[in-house]
Parts: sequence; C-alpha cells; structure tokens
Amino acid sequence: MQSFEQIRSHVGSRHALRTNDPYLISFDYGVASERHQGIYLTEVEDEDGIKYLRVSTPVGPFTGLDPARCLRFNWEQRTGFLALSNLDGSPYLHLCENRPYAILDGAELDRVIAEIAALGDRLEQAIYAEGEDLL
Repeated sequence: MQSFEQIRSHVGSRHALRTNDPYLISFDYGVASERHQGIYLTEVEDEDGIKYLRVSTPVGPFTGLDPARCLRFNWEQRTGFLALSNLDGSPYLHLCENRPYAILDGAELDRVIAEIAALGDRLEQAIYAEGEDLL
C-alpha cells in the first residue's frame, strides 16, 4: 500500500467507518463477544518526507496512572507503544503503532489492527479492573 487512499479502500471494505476524513479514518473493531475497540488510522510523515500509517486505539484517561510504569510497558513491548493525546481537554492514554507505507500490505495491516485492538482492550480492562497489574 502506497497511499492513504489504498488503506481507506482496504479498511472500508472490511469495516464500517465512523470517521472518514482526508488523513484520518476510524472504526470499531470487535475484540470480544460484546466489546469493541475504537481504531484510528492516520497518516504521519517524518522529517525526510517518508509517510507512515499510525494505528492507534484509546486505552483510558491518563489521570492516576504512573508515567514510569507506562514507560516500562513501552520498553517491554515488541508491537505498540503508549502515548498521550488530548481528548476533550484531558490527557488520554493511547496504544499506537507506526508502519511505513513501503512495507505495508493488506495482510500486515489487518494483523497490526487486530494486534493493537486486542492489546488495547486488555490494557483498558486492566486499568479499570481492581487487582490487575498491566500498568
């Protein structure tokens, strides 16, 4: 896949898009019998002009989480990293993954979406469940 339009076409043929902007699409991905994880795909570009696809999913409000634990989580991950974004004026934790367009095909895109959605769901459940300790 060499363009965001090719990504939009691929994803749009598999999922109902909630957001369909020029360089942002989003949809719900089923992760369990009655749970869904919101997935956001955006185009990002590095300082050399190389384009990447960012796959992200919101995990939960950052309030009350230990930043050092989030950094340790990032260190241990092979796929995905935690980042903060602003959601309605509040810091919100997101699980993200960036892939260069040059190595991205439909199968890899589907795999990354499934992996980020499943891990994001587990993180969200751990954050809100008492006694869990992923973060």
